[in-house]
Amino acid sequence: MTLAPDARPTLENPDDDPFLWLEEVEGAEAIAWVEAQNEKTLALLSDARVAADAAALKAMMDRPDKIPHVTRRGGLLYNYWQDAEHPRGLWRRTTFESYRSETPDWELLLDLDALAAAEGEDWIWKGATTLPPRHVRALLRLSRGGGDAVVLREFDLASHAFVPGGFDLPEGKSSAAWLDHDTLILSSALGEGMATDSGYPRTIRRWVRGQDPMTAPVLFQVAANHMGSWGGVDRSAKAERVVFFDQIGFFDMSVFLGDRSGPRWHIDLPTDMRINWDADWVVLQPRTPWKVGETTYPPDTLLGTSLSALLDNRRDLTVLFEPAPRRALDGFFWCAGRLVLSVLDDLRPVHTVWTPSEEGAWTSRPLGGLPEIGVVSVWPLDAEPEESDGTLLAQTQDPVTPPTLLQTSASQLATPLVLRQAPRLFNADGLRVTRHEAISSDGERIPYVQTGPDGETGDAPVHLTGYGGFQVTMQPSYRGSIGHLWLERGGTAVVAHIRGGGEFGTRWHEAGRRENKRLSHDDFAAVAADLVRRGVTVPGRVAAEGGSNGGLLIANMLTRYPERFGALFCTIPLIDMRRYTKLLAGASWIAEYGDPAVPEDWAFMQHFSAYHAAEPGRHYPPILIATTRRDDRVHPGHARKMAAKLQKLGYDARFYEPAAGGHGYGKDNAETARFMALGSAFLRRAIGWESK
Repeated sequence: MTLAPDARPTLENPDDDPFLWLEEVEGAEAIAWVEAQNEKTLALLSDARVAADAAALKAMMDRPDKIPHVTRRGGLLYNYWQDAEHPRGLWRRTTFESYRSETPDWELLLDLDALAAAEGEDWIWKGATTLPPRHVRALLRLSRGGGDAVVLREFDLASHAFVPGGFDLPEGKSSAAWLDHDTLILSSALGEGMATDSGYPRTIRRWVRGQDPMTAPVLFQVAANHMGSWGGVDRSAKAERVVFFDQIGFFDMSVFLGDRSGPRWHIDLPTDMRINWDADWVVLQPRTPWKVGETTYPPDTLLGTSLSALLDNRRDLTVLFEPAPRRALDGFFWCAGRLVLSVLDDLRPVHTVWTPSEEGAWTSRPLGGLPEIGVVSVWPLDAEPEESDGTLLAQTQDPVTPPTLLQTSASQLATPLVLRQAPRLFNADGLRVTRHEAISSDGERIPYVQTGPDGETGDAPVHLTGYGGFQVTMQPSYRGSIGHLWLERGGTAVVAHIRGGGEFGTRWHEAGRRENKRLSHDDFAAVAADLVRRGVTVPGRVAAEGGSNGGLLIANMLTRYPERFGALFCTIPLIDMRRYTKLLAGASWIAEYGDPAVPEDWAFMQHFSAYHAAEPGRHYPPILIATTRRDDRVHPGHARKMAAKLQKLGYDARFYEPAAGGHGYGKDNAETARFMALGSAFLRRAIGWESK
């Protein structure tokens, strides 16, 4: 396509977009452009060093001694496993006793490589749901190429085969829950008018065996401008209970309870209330101040009550957690009738177990024996809460210490038992982990964790990453890829806890959402500047990387703070904030970013729409923008168009797009390893740390 020399989207003309043709994901002209870009990028970067790095990363991911993570269903432990011989993976199971041995005896259920070869499909595993209590049937979720859209197929666990004439749903953004052996609660976007503007299901149906799913009766339906509708089955209740979720927006939801005939009760709560229950016990967490009688509960307070009281409009509430400026509830779940809380107290992990009594009293105890520093994650072993005996799994790690998998308990005091220890993936000798704080544009203190050689060198090659969105907490975990590609070679790695994330709760998220999104980006730039202020490095040696919402962050570093970075790696990104709501799942993120169709929103959004803000005559650092063609969540057009515009303006912008991978870096370990090796090589060479 021939463009006029000055044709480009700008803040003055945001809808003048000469690169719209690149939004045609499989368009012939767009594919030709992508293939030409890939050829140039691979010619620039691919050499023996990158091949060796990719091989080393793949070997890490394929290691036979890595931790096989498990979920218990009906007394057996299920695991999905990938290695060098099985790149697509094996679905398998074993007993708890066998799992605790050095060499578990695994029963093979499905070889996905063999299935893909036999059916001539690019199948990627997306999980399975089994039917309690016997767990002899499963619904498998299979993706073509790694996208979010899946095929649902019924699988018999006794014969290790798909059920002839069983439940089988064509590809779509669908999910289903077992109601009984012959009935599913189906949430699907398939069919005319059945998808929301975000591409998610509008309806919940009752699908009976042998029935055409498109003729199954609709039990529940939401408006097209809502994010989506999802149904589930609650087996903690004495009677059959079906749950209907109307996801109004990303942070707003209405919940209805009913049965196989449809919803019968609406839980009357603010739509931004987080809710979780087990049997008749329920906990609530308001996102905004909630006034009940004469009491106003601050955001993030956790409140305990009974579900029956809620449905009777009684508000008998017990405070279980109170937030503080740097103390946040990171998560909570039920296990064997007890509530487990995960708290970040100034980023330090704290875990507590609460037990309700029949009289309505709640008692608590610490979940003992777990570290008070580093990254500590806790979750239930059992997939079905009603089948749990209280067994919990916990994983501990930090940037230089590989994960350890532990067994503990919510129902009784227990000393954690080590189940598995992940192997060391890189040499951490001489590395030190430290925490620091940068001062952002408005004076807020922004924590960051630094891993690298002891002492400041003044010109350290720094890998800086962050996210800053959707109340997602960035954790300084053990990353073998960064260890091998950066730390082992003498570099320094930094994780920035910027606003928009969940590190300090809703307050921290709100401070980086919508009109405050620019502050999230200011925070990241402040961390880069603080590394220079402290004498760790110089701007030209700072290499930054981020993906998805983090890709939006990196694109804004290019246009807003180019002088603070030596190179940028922008992956699976949002970038065009004028059109993002029209592309795939984009409309579901309006609550995070704003609606560009509303003039008042565009007034602030335009300042973080890097696609429009990019302009000629600036000194932008080299950037590699990468996406995947099968990403059906964040449209690959964002990355394509940004690269095309920057190149048209004469900047050193590179582009890479593998054909598969979904919203990630590849459909298997080999593709993921190559993606990461290419990106790291680009960064190292662009900051002058490695010769080209």
